[in-house]
Amino acid sequence: MIDENELIKDPGEIGKLLFERTERLKELAAINQTNDILREGKPVNETLQQLAKLLPGAWQYPEFTVCRISYKGKEYVSPGFLETRWLQRESFESIDGNSGYIDIFYTKEFIHLDEGPFLKEERHLISNLASAITGYLNSLAARELLRKARMAEKAKSAEKPHPETPVSGKQLLQRFLNKNNADRDVYHDLCPFKVKEILLVANLYDAYAIEKEGRFSEYVLGEYDQLSLTSVPRITGVSSAEEAILQLNIKHFDLVIFMVGVDKTLPVSISGQIRREFPYIPIFALLNNNSDVAYFTSVSERYKAIDRVFVWNGESKVFFAMIKLLEDKINVENDTRVGLVRVLLLVEDSPQYYSRYLPLLYRIVMDQTRRIIDDVSTDELYKVLRLRARPKILLAANYEEAMQIISDYDDFLLCLVTDVKFNRHGKEYKDAGFELVSYVRSFNADLPVIIQSSDPENAGRATDLRAMFFDKNSESLSHDFKSFITHYLGFGNFIYRNANGSQIAIARSLREFENLLRTIPDESLIYHARKDHFSLWLMARGEIQVAKILNPGKVTDFESPSKLRAYLIEVIQQFRNEQDKGKVIPFEESALSKKHNVISLAPGLLGGKGRGLAFINTLIYNYDFSKYVPDINIHSPRTSVIGTDEFEYFIENNRINEKITDIDDYEEIRRIFISGELTNTLKRRLWILVEQITKPIAVRSSGLFEDSLAQPYAGIFETYLLPNNHPDTNKRFSQLMDAIKLVYASVYSPEARGYIEAIHYKLDEEKMAIVIQEVVGHQYDDVFYPHISGLAQSYNYYPFSHMKPEEGFAVAALGLGKYVVDGGSAYRFSPIYPNVEISTAEDLYKNSQVRFLAVDLAKNDVNLLEGEMAGLREMDIDVAERHGTLNHLASVYEFENQRLVPGITNPGPRVINFSNVLKYNYSPMAKTIETVLDIVKEAMGTPVEIEFALDLTRDANYKTTFYLLQIKPLIGAEQDYQVNMDKINRDDILIFSEKSMGNGLIKDISDVIYIDNRVFDKSKTQEMVLEIEKLNIIMRKENRKYILIGPGRWGTRDPWIGIPVNWTQISHAKTIVETSLEGYPLDASSGSHFFHNVTSMNVGYFSVQPELGNSFIDYEMLNKQQLIQKTNFFRHVRFENALNLHMDGRKRMAVVTCKQEEK
Repeated sequence: MIDENELIKDPGEIGKLLFERTERLKELAAINQTNDILREGKPVNETLQQLAKLLPGAWQYPEFTVCRISYKGKEYVSPGFLETRWLQRESFESIDGNSGYIDIFYTKEFIHLDEGPFLKEERHLISNLASAITGYLNSLAARELLRKARMAEKAKSAEKPHPETPVSGKQLLQRFLNKNNADRDVYHDLCPFKVKEILLVANLYDAYAIEKEGRFSEYVLGEYDQLSLTSVPRITGVSSAEEAILQLNIKHFDLVIFMVGVDKTLPVSISGQIRREFPYIPIFALLNNNSDVAYFTSVSERYKAIDRVFVWNGESKVFFAMIKLLEDKINVENDTRVGLVRVLLLVEDSPQYYSRYLPLLYRIVMDQTRRIIDDVSTDELYKVLRLRARPKILLAANYEEAMQIISDYDDFLLCLVTDVKFNRHGKEYKDAGFELVSYVRSFNADLPVIIQSSDPENAGRATDLRAMFFDKNSESLSHDFKSFITHYLGFGNFIYRNANGSQIAIARSLREFENLLRTIPDESLIYHARKDHFSLWLMARGEIQVAKILNPGKVTDFESPSKLRAYLIEVIQQFRNEQDKGKVIPFEESALSKKHNVISLAPGLLGGKGRGLAFINTLIYNYDFSKYVPDINIHSPRTSVIGTDEFEYFIENNRINEKITDIDDYEEIRRIFISGELTNTLKRRLWILVEQITKPIAVRSSGLFEDSLAQPYAGIFETYLLPNNHPDTNKRFSQLMDAIKLVYASVYSPEARGYIEAIHYKLDEEKMAIVIQEVVGHQYDDVFYPHISGLAQSYNYYPFSHMKPEEGFAVAALGLGKYVVDGGSAYRFSPIYPNVEISTAEDLYKNSQVRFLAVDLAKNDVNLLEGEMAGLREMDIDVAERHGTLNHLASVYEFENQRLVPGITNPGPRVINFSNVLKYNYSPMAKTIETVLDIVKEAMGTPVEIEFALDLTRDANYKTTFYLLQIKPLIGAEQDYQVNMDKINRDDILIFSEKSMGNGLIKDISDVIYIDNRVFDKSKTQEMVLEIEKLNIIMRKENRKYILIGPGRWGTRDPWIGIPVNWTQISHAKTIVETSLEGYPLDASSGSHFFHNVTSMNVGYFSVQPELGNSFIDYEMLNKQQLIQKTNFFRHVRFENALNLHMDGRKRMAVVTCKQEEK
């Protein structure tokens, strides 16, 4: 039996670990939920009461735990609160000197632990909770101080007018004009409070009578779905006071709704009881008919138990309006402060009318906001976020409420909609609305105002106050509101007007807005600037950042209209450029010179690689990497993409399918593709691109499934590197078109056909996009290449020493990255431990890179039909030493001391180990790789692989430059299947590997194909490729999976270190075993395209190196099995009984047994 130290632990110990894990998860959940509650911005009493109810669930014995939070003389307790002698307490104090404490009591005695019956971790938890509450209270105190200071400043300004100090636009840009993600951060900070839980109180008959069809939830939730909103509330229904109180004690509710039908006494009595016991929860009443309004309004005023009365008018949107009204009331203070969100104030005391107006206003505002966002954004998540910037709608029922809202949010008022007659000082006042509008006009002459009344005679007075008049009884009321909001609140197109208000031009987009801004008369510019129309329109479109910049400015800040115009154009241009950074933008000749954009040369899908590159750009230009790696530039090469539509046009217009139907010769297929024609639009754009770009370019495939999350594969399609230096532009143009066509043709290559068949796709499902990139590097004599290229993975399947799998690894080489991804000899290292040598000095010398790839500039008339190497040259590293590019990359091997000496000043063999970069940090390459892997892995939600290049040339800031070339998901990270070696008989083991990939148990393989080590000759690996290809074809036809065993790397491009197969030549292997032989050390194939395809298809991958541990293959057992076929180098044997393949992804251990294990 094989002795394994870390197998299955004692069951008691496992139980303890599970218990501790559960407790930590409970504590973490409590902290997260607490932070969520504190962020909602509710009143202190409601917040602390909600926390008191939440916290008992985080302690060891929640059913016997109660909580009390004390603050400013008030106590907030959990249901069933009882003081006992088993107490854990933590105090807190705010910056304004108010103190409090959290008390946790157990209601029965438990075993003595770290602190009485409490755990030490629970002390950490209660301390963290107290700190969170302190931060919340401090933010409220600070906000109140700022509010008072703001009011004092206003009062001071009113007493003594003074000219405003001009603000530097440049300083404002530095402060506000952040990247795209900063804009998103603003949206994330808006609307912190959401109604999540609603308690619906009604008897079944009343509920049905109001609903008519008995679908309350569908009415509410359907509105959320239609508007593409998230955070849909959950509704709990009860029919009695007992049930209501029970539910309110069990969990927190954000809103209580009474549905009132025949029975009027029950809602009144229950609402009073709820108000007494839960004074912080809003209570709304929804009436079945207008006749009950007077009664419930009187009750509400008398007992203060019902906050708002609404009337069911047959319109289901009233439910949605009730919820949004509450959210707006709570969120408005935060949203105006954080995002300059505007406020629409509705002053109406009649429940019949505001129950009609509110759904109408919400629908119009939501629809208009969404329509504009759809017009300016293609990011679905961004659209949902930007809806949060819509105007907040506040309701006031009397003069005093309206004045308070106006006082609090006068700088953010978007519109005032007011009735004429409502209460003032507790009594109905017939001119209240007119006086309110007169007051607003005293400080805001241009605020859009609607006066609505059922008396048409009030229209004249409304006109005198420069307000629109709406007749409450008008049948066109809905249309009138929609027209008003569209034309007066910035939701429509921007209408440029002259000083008299007459229309002179229309802007339908931000670009048109900017272009017209250059040409409109000065009088129009001043007219709109004085009325703040520019920032109003931009805010309506959700462009918070640029609106923030424009909003503080005044016309008087500028010496002349021309300077105001220049300032506006500069701000909008820089904002638009910042917003475009890292995005795929439509083709424009001027955009080709901007390295931060991905340019779309033709429409359609981007393909897997294209998506990855677009994401890279977004990441690089919208994430501040300099916070983590400040001493290096992180860029992506200049990139253009041809969408999949062009591929489909090419196939159809050139009748490709008809021409190649009966052709198997791939070379003939390639010639047919080259003879085809691209669309005229694409050819015009490619000509412009060739004129502007003079560096070598890479034309890369981007299939729909290539490098995707669902079914990633790599290296199956072709990539061409063009010198792009022919003196004749027509020739360079022709070469670029040929390269595109040959990438298209590679969809029909034998490798692609075999792979697509292996993953059970159809050839016509694959569509090809094209990526065109500048090659990273410099020219040296007549070649072009980067100092360093490589790849890195966030998960290391072969960790060394104390390294952990999740710390990842990297492989780097001198020259072009094709050398690395094709499996050439390259240097492997851990980004976390760049100083640690994975191999001995002697092994590094024996396996060091000795050749490298570069773009061959001498071949300016390249023949692409020669293949992917047509434009490349492979050279010895001594050429690079003559170029001076080896200085920071190599060390010298001393035979006598068997050590490596950094640098190349000494004589002796050169070993590429990047010593000056990794050990002496000439460039922070390792730290950059670590950071990029970590961020990309989190962004993609899966282990990832990146390809990169490093330019060691320092810029003016003495920084080197790291280029991120590609990202793709890495399939095959650790899993949960466990191998129990105690249950496996040693005599049954055919293969045992301590370094493996894959997870699970496979029981349906009987065939093994392996290289006979007795006849292995590393000079004949190309012959072995042909033999295994034929064997694989046989296995594929018979639909038999097999285990493949052989020395060295499978899938390498270097025939001297392994078997240089491509994936389709071994596509039916279910497990691949790489072994070492004496004088033929094994270095894992991780990072090559071949390896990536193996992992993405969940093929088992074993490394067997007996000299480094306990791994072995029982060749004696193999040789005893039935021989199916023997070739010059391979033996194909079949076992009588199916083999069992056990793969433990967590331990990276695998074992193959030759009979069923005993149960």
